[in-house]
Amino acid sequence: MAPLRSRRRHALLAAPVGLALTASLGFLPGAASAAAPQGTTAKAAVTTDGPLLSYVVNTGTDRATLTKVKKAVTQAGGTIVVSYDRIGVIVAHSKNPAFGATLRAVPGVQSAGATRTAPITAAATTDYGKPEKLDLAKLGKDGARSLARSAGSGAEPLEGLQWDLGAIGADKAAKINPGSKKVTVAVIDTGVDDTHPDLAPNFSASQSASCVSGKADTSPGAWRPHNPEKDYHGTHVAGTIAAARNGVGVAGVAPGAKVSAIKVSTPDDKSLFYAESVVCAFVFAADHGVSVTNNSYYVDPWLFNCPDNADQKAIADAVGRAAKYAEGKGIVNVASAGNDNYDLAAKEINDTSSPNDTTPAPRKVNPKQCLDVPAQLPGVITVSATGPTGAKSYYSNYGLDAVDVAAPGGDKIQVPELPAKDGRILSTMPGGDWAYLQGTSMAGPHVAGVVALMRSAHPKSSPQEIQWMLKAQAKNPGCPTTAYDPDGTGKWKASCTGTKHINSFYGYGIVDALAAVKK
Repeated sequence: MAPLRSRRRHALLAAPVGLALTASLGFLPGAASAAAPQGTTAKAAVTTDGPLLSYVVNTGTDRATLTKVKKAVTQAGGTIVVSYDRIGVIVAHSKNPAFGATLRAVPGVQSAGATRTAPITAAATTDYGKPEKLDLAKLGKDGARSLARSAGSGAEPLEGLQWDLGAIGADKAAKINPGSKKVTVAVIDTGVDDTHPDLAPNFSASQSASCVSGKADTSPGAWRPHNPEKDYHGTHVAGTIAAARNGVGVAGVAPGAKVSAIKVSTPDDKSLFYAESVVCAFVFAADHGVSVTNNSYYVDPWLFNCPDNADQKAIADAVGRAAKYAEGKGIVNVASAGNDNYDLAAKEINDTSSPNDTTPAPRKVNPKQCLDVPAQLPGVITVSATGPTGAKSYYSNYGLDAVDVAAPGGDKIQVPELPAKDGRILSTMPGGDWAYLQGTSMAGPHVAGVVALMRSAHPKSSPQEIQWMLKAQAKNPGCPTTAYDPDGTGKWKASCTGTKHINSFYGYGIVDALAAVKK
């Protein structure tokens, strides 16, 4: 599980999850045709000696077109895994090296391509760095006393270590409106340990599933992490959103709302998030009454998906259709901006990590054309990260008109006031633990939690209206008055552009949970 470049968008404490990028396998020569005897129907010979890959085929939604394309999939040596007819996305597997090219030539197919460059094996987050489990002994006597005093005032036992809640007024918001049980935030991620004592009270099993294969599996527990020691990301994200105020551990931004898990990560060491799994997740969320989705990852294997590459175009198209379908069902989609300190409004970015499932090959991309999916899809709220002082986190991507809002994601360089001490984000971990992480993966769920509060306070508002309110209520600190060089080494330098109200570091500003429940 890579840390966005640190794969899943959590920060400098976790080793990169699969950072491999190479050329697509979809353009190899394929079907040779042979002349048929007179009076018979000619059929092309289909080669099936290539690697088994997964594909998305994007087409029209009318019955005639879908029927024709599904037949073409089979004739080209493909097996249909699932067809999302409502959005015109077919997920298929094939060993035909020419499968993508063959389907792109079929009338009615708008795009088609492989979702990966590595063969399918038997059955990516934006955190930055490895987690550090909570060690109360490190607090010292003064810190422990301060923590005890805060707990005695009605806060959760570990809430004194959550500087992030106070930074957006979530602690005060909870006293007014902690969120409605009618609002569910789906965590599209590595799975969630719903047995954690901070998560169990708010977990919605009926809105949870595994979408790893591209087709929803709702069997009990399918949504849990493959490997709790490795696939902790989704559980950490879930705690930030909706850990219950139940006298145990930490509190979430929306402690009265529901949280569900839609697992999309592969069960191998890389924990990759492929397009077919993410398409399944958005559609499942939309069809099961979810109000908000949190997406702290990018769709593997390409950090950016360029329209001049057939496979990447198909990936962006398929996921874009699914995200739009979810939005059409009333869902607000939230995504993390990434952890490479990239300016997403730059003319050119050097992508050295793609494809991350095989061998990366350096390439120059234009981020205005080559999209980070789902963060840069239309209608998705894109979130940058801040630290305890309110400054941009050193690793966080940014960009004028690319970032919508900012939220606490943690920063090991910035130091919070006591008793917190640690500038990263404390949240839940599998097995009933708690740990610190940092990254835009941690910023996204703060926004998802605030959106859940808004959906609770304004249940009839559309996703567009919620976005407008979120931006209007955000507080923008403006660009720094001095050059941005957080550790003085020059490694994390960045230039902030824009105005006091809208700029490249914070978008419209840092979200405000208290305003979300008061206005």
